[in-house]
Formats: sequence, C-alpha cells, structure tokens
Amino acid sequence: MTRGFLLLFFSLIFLGSPSLAAGPLSADGDDGYQLWLKYEAVTNPTIKAEYLKYTAFIGQPTEGKILQSASQELQTGLKKLLGKTVNITNSFGSRSGGIVFKIETGADSAQKPEGYQIKLSGGNIVVSSKTEQGILYGTFALLRHMQMQETIKGLSIASSPKVRYRMLNHWDNPDGTIERGYAGQSLWKWYELPERVDPRYEDYARANASLGINGTVLNNVNASARFMSQEYIVKVAAVANVMRKYGIKTYLSVYFAAPKTLGGLPTSDPLDPQVRAWWKEKVAQIYKEIPDFGGFLVKANSEGEPGPQDYGRTHADGANMLAEAFRPYDGIVVWRAFVYKADPNADRFKAAYEEFVPLDGKFDPKVIVQVKNGPIDFQPREPFSPLFGNMPKTPLGVEFQITQEYLGFATHAVYEAPIFKECLDSDTFVNGSGSTVAKVVDGSLHGYARTLMAGVANTGNSRNWTGHPLAQANWYAFGRLSWDHQLSSAQIAQEWVALTLTRNQKAGEHITALMLRSREIYVDYNTPIGLSRPWMGVHFAPEPWQNKGSRPDWTAVYYHRADSIGLGFDRTASGSNALAQYRPEVQQQWNNPDKTPLPYLLWFHHVRWDQKLSTGRSLWEELCTRFYTGADSVVWMQQQWDLAKENLDTQVYADVAERLKVQRREALWWRDAWVLYLQTFARQPVPAGFNPPKQTLDEIKRSVNVYLMR
Repeated sequence: MTRGFLLLFFSLIFLGSPSLAAGPLSADGDDGYQLWLKYEAVTNPTIKAEYLKYTAFIGQPTEGKILQSASQELQTGLKKLLGKTVNITNSFGSRSGGIVFKIETGADSAQKPEGYQIKLSGGNIVVSSKTEQGILYGTFALLRHMQMQETIKGLSIASSPKVRYRMLNHWDNPDGTIERGYAGQSLWKWYELPERVDPRYEDYARANASLGINGTVLNNVNASARFMSQEYIVKVAAVANVMRKYGIKTYLSVYFAAPKTLGGLPTSDPLDPQVRAWWKEKVAQIYKEIPDFGGFLVKANSEGEPGPQDYGRTHADGANMLAEAFRPYDGIVVWRAFVYKADPNADRFKAAYEEFVPLDGKFDPKVIVQVKNGPIDFQPREPFSPLFGNMPKTPLGVEFQITQEYLGFATHAVYEAPIFKECLDSDTFVNGSGSTVAKVVDGSLHGYARTLMAGVANTGNSRNWTGHPLAQANWYAFGRLSWDHQLSSAQIAQEWVALTLTRNQKAGEHITALMLRSREIYVDYNTPIGLSRPWMGVHFAPEPWQNKGSRPDWTAVYYHRADSIGLGFDRTASGSNALAQYRPEVQQQWNNPDKTPLPYLLWFHHVRWDQKLSTGRSLWEELCTRFYTGADSVVWMQQQWDLAKENLDTQVYADVAERLKVQRREALWWRDAWVLYLQTFARQPVPAGFNPPKQTLDEIKRSVNVYLMR
C-alpha cells in the first residue's frame, strides 16, 4: 500500500461501480444497517416466558455514561426481543424480577477489569464487573444470549478479554476517501466536524462495543500531518466524545515528519531536543481536548513514508521518542513492523525480521510493535510472520486485514475468520510445542503487560456499512476473536448468521457451509498451492504477467517466479533462506518440498512443472485442477445461497445473489488468466476433463487493460 495510491481512482471508479455499490433501499426490506444488532423478536414461547420473568426493572447503580449506554441498549433490546418497555431505576434495593448491574469493588474477583459475569442471583439476572465497561460488554453478551433464544435456566456466563487493546485501524483520508476501502466513502465527515456530529458515529460505536472492541484509529497509516493541527484535534475530540460513551478510546495515525512539515522545525530527527519537545507539546495539546486519548499508530520508513531512518536512527529511537511524550498519560505508541527496502536482490519476506529482531528489548514499555499476520502483505494465504516468537522482550500485536484488499474487494464472498485463526493457531515453537501466535499476542507466552490485536476496518458510508452484506461477518469475526481467540470459525459464523440473517436452522447450515468454504474456494481460483500477489496495481485484476514497476517487489513476477523449469519462490537454504528465520521445528514442516503441505508449497519452493505431488498429480495438473474446481465451486456457493432464499430477507438475498454472479464471472477471468499465462512456461495442455479457456492470453490481457483504464 503506497501513500495516496489511486485514491481518486477508488473514489470515482470502484465506489461508483455497479458491482460494488450498495443495493437499492426498500421501504420494508433489510438494508443491513442494523448489522447483528437487529434484536428480532423471540419466537420460542417457552424461552420468551423465561425472559419475561426478569423484566420488572433495569437496576443501574450509578449515572456513569457507559452504564447509561448499557441501560439504554438493554431497553432497546428488550423492547424488540420481548415487546416490553422496561424502566431504568437507580433505587432497586432488594427488589427481584429484574436485570441488575453490579460493580464489583472487591479485589477477590477473578475477572479482568473489562471482564463480566452474568448469573441468576436473588431473583434477578445480575450482570457484574469491576468496571462500567465490563457491564456494557456483559449487557451485549446477555442480549446475544437472548437473540440466540438460549434458555435462561442455570444461567452462568463469565468472560474476560484475552487481549488488552482490541482496535480497528481505519485507512481513511481527510478528503473522505478510504485507502483499500470498498464500502463507499469515509464515515468521518471532517468538513462537518466539530459542529455537527453524525448520528452514525454512535451506531458505529455500539457495533464495536457489542464485540468488545475498545479502540479505533480514525485515519490512514499513510497519515496526513493535518491531524496534528489544532483544527483537526478539535474535530477528533468531537468523535472521541461519542466513542467514550461506549468504552472506546480514540487513536490517531501520525506523520513522522510532522515537526518539520507542520511545526516548521529544520528536522524531524527523533534525537533532536527540539523535535522531542515538539511532540511532548503536541501530545499535551491532544490530551487537553481528549483526556482519554488512546495513542499513536505509526507507519515509518515503509513504502516512502518518512521515519527515523531518514536521520540514521532506528525504529526504536523513533518509537521511544514518541513514548516519552506519552509518559505523563495512559496512551501508547503502536509502531508498525510493515517495512521493506527496494533491494532487487533481497526477499521481501525477510525484511521485517531483519529490521526488528535486532531491536528486541530496546523499545520503551509504552511501545507495542504491530506485526501483520504474514510476512508479505495480507495475502489470501500466508505463513505466519517469523517475528512472532522471536522478540520475547518486546510486546508484539497482530494486525489483520478485514477489508478485502487481496480478497476480491466487495464483490467476492470470503469469510476471513479462517485466515485469522490460521495465524493465531500457528505454532512458533519458541518455547516448545504449543507456543502459538495467539499466546505471543495475548502475552501469556512472554509475559507482555500490553497486548494488542488490530484489524484494518472494512467499513464505509454504504448503508450496510461493508458493501458486501456477508462482509459484515468479517468485522464481527475480528471483534469476537480479539476478545477470545479460542472461539472457532464455525461457532462465530453460526452466531453471526443467526443474529444477522436467519434463525432457521436449515438455512443457517447452508449459509454457514458457504462461509466456511469460501476462503479455500477463493484461494483455489486465485492463489493455489502457495502462490502470492498475482495482480498488482489496484490488487484486483489478474496480472500474473506484470513485470514492470518502480521496484522489483512491486511486480507480479517477483513473487511467483514462473520459468521454463517450474514455479514458486525458493526460500530454503538454496534460495533466499527465509526459512532460517523460523525455529527448527517450523523449518522442518516447510523445508522439504516433498513433505511441505500443499497450501504452502510455492511459498517456499520452486517446483518443477512435472513434479508429482501428494495428490498424485503433477504440479501443472494440480494447478489446473485447483483453478478450475475453485472457479466452479462458486456455482456451489450460489446453490447454497439459493437453498436459504425462503428464509432470508428479499433485499439481502438479491444483493448477495447478484454479487455471487459477479464472483463467478471474475473467478473464471482469474482462472483463465493464470492458466493461459502459466501455460506459456509449462508448455502442457489443459488436463483432460477441463475445457481450455475460450479466450487467448492476449485477449485477456486486453480485458485487464480496459478494466484498469475504466
């Protein structure tokens, strides 16, 4: 992702494309705005009767703003779920038959500050926590329990977040565009703020709080220095006032060269006393307007962004300078590890490890290093980043991408929970077997006090928030996993479908099956057996032949390395030796091409076209099989969706059905582009049983060029 890359193209072309625009609104249809907070009426009479026994009152002990949000949410939910208006009282004494909030002040509670308990006690449903924030999360959990029509008998739920900072990263720009955004323009109307605060901000905050998300970075990591001006700090404060009511802290991405470009200093050297003083004053200025400000997110010395290396300093020097400015406050500095130099002889896979591992233990305690789940850039499938497990003295947060930059934008249905889980469940072996990435991220492996899980947001001002209706599930899945990474992809999918689309069991099974297979289907027609970055430019059109760029690693051929012998990037000792960045146990999994699991084969090996694989097919035959069956499986997805039609809102059904048609057409486009291009090297026919593409390679190249010129 480069600074300001094709922003005008996105805003004028993609956001206006018929295949990406939100569907038309209808007077009585579900336009997707309510997300998973629809609170559809409980239809099971027995369950409804159970709940009604506890609707005499809502007991709120104090007037705290977050508690008020919890009470109001509970009122809204009970009205829709049970058809009953329930009053809020601060004086409930020993009354029974209500839902009571209880702040636990004792030190003996096992819950973390944001954790909660829900149980039957004294004739009431009691939602308890050490904090108002925990009460809010418990309230949403209770409402989720009701929406799922679960019995209240024996009710006893206890939950605490496994990660401390659970945040969304917005790549939104001051002009309203969103870098890698596919759901309309930015939610943040900077030109209206601070005087007018859009009501949608509160609905956004509600949705995040319902998942346990407690932080939001409002602006693009390719940051504008304008956000450090008093004009914009006041605007950000207006948004923060809304977020605060839902326990969400506001963060900002910062432009590292701001002291020079905005402050007029001759340098932005992090060791310069004037620069350090400028940042201290700036942070103090922010806290004057936003007392609970969360902190800074920084992209530095990456893809042309300025940073400490411009002055011969390290990433630790830059991060620690900013951390020093936060010392009097509760804020943190999140420093991204997404860095790589334009070295024609290097392997971009290795870049982050080479720059950050030598700095382990040199970062200020207020700094968290944010690491992408994989070593390249949010690919449909990547091995986990080798940074995880190799920086025991530095808190490492994981960064996932919710928006579908390499996953078909807003036209392709791809459920991302399996991507998140694949990384989190990967074993680093740093302290022996069981040393998963999740245990690194949640701090349990190395004892990190500050832990972080971040997701690049997929929201925009489209009425349904995410463009593709099914893409809402990815926002939902990220939030649920950032709270509890032990949840399964299937459990989250079943939950989201029931809350958002339908409670009908059979229809839910069809949709859940579609979701759980969608990622593998996409990989098969797009990047099978470990291929990566097959298209450049806007990261959408198939361009495996793309070989011209301002740097080698901004071409497609750099990654797949197709030649007359075979395909794939050799990262063993005979190649770039990137595998050496992992522990020996991990290297053993991927070092031998004959034993490497097929999903990662071409990530680590250059394989001959005629090499027999574990499936019994040659590499060429296996690739063709994946490309063809993957594209054909989109038809299966359409069938699964159609089987649920009778139990879906007509507007939602039509929107997804139309997008699946586009997905089928584009899957064939990508399939044919890959097959025809790779065939020029493999020089083998398409295997029997598959029809050769009807177009020629030149015709497909022309179609891609036309697409990019739209």
